[in-house]
Amino acid sequence: MRRRFHKMHGLGNDFVVIDARVEPFAVSATLARAIADRRTGIGCDQLILIEPSAVADVRMRIFNRDGGEVGACGNAARCVASLVGGAPAIETGGGMIRADAHDGGVRVDMGMPRFGWDEVPLAYPLDTAALPLGWDGVAPVRAPIALNVGNPHLVLFVDDADAVDLAAVGPAIEQDSVFPERVNVGIATVETRDRIRLRVWERGAGATRACGTGACAAAVAAIRAGLADEEVCVRLPGGALTIGWTPGGTIAMTGPATLVFDGELDPELLAA
Repeated sequence: MRRRFHKMHGLGNDFVVIDARVEPFAVSATLARAIADRRTGIGCDQLILIEPSAVADVRMRIFNRDGGEVGACGNAARCVASLVGGAPAIETGGGMIRADAHDGGVRVDMGMPRFGWDEVPLAYPLDTAALPLGWDGVAPVRAPIALNVGNPHLVLFVDDADAVDLAAVGPAIEQDSVFPERVNVGIATVETRDRIRLRVWERGAGATRACGTGACAAAVAAIRAGLADEEVCVRLPGGALTIGWTPGGTIAMTGPATLVFDGELDPELLAA
């Protein structure tokens, strides 16, 4: 029953990656939580499965450390691409993405952002470019922006992202009833037109060192609002990602993917 896994990370957003293209690997919420546990399991922000696909080179499935399955993860996409090699098309729950692994990093085409209130989704119609909403503990310099980049994101631009108590603000916004599928929360500061500082509270995972889709969401929100140019360096606690987006086009994300070690796990022991 032992299965080989890869421990990887993208800027500190860490993963247990299992290649299930030849031998299937059954995942329950209980097993995903056990693998992700940093005291009694292997420890990770997300469990990633690489599976066969009928429409792409591979299929990527993503399980947050609370056991819930989600549709997209930019940092994980870079790790999967670096393992698969070449320029794979990757099927995800959030749509098809394409990657290009090369020396020094991986470039991923993350697809087109979606801005409709029902695409984010929100519980009822609101202007996603300027949500008339507010939450205690955060004072944005402009109205919050909601969008979907494979999963739902809310971006709040503030004077100083580091001054916000993310551990308090993040869960309150994530679980607000206006977001029926919960939401990832980005607290961003535009430093220059080509540089953004960002912290992210990920739904089901909490504060992470880096979030690829969060970086995409913050860059797109800033570009759409006229706050940034069409190529932006997004600096997260774990490092920097380069995000490019021209309105009407797809999002390009470039950054590293790091293999830490390989190992074996016994799913029966972990799930016991």
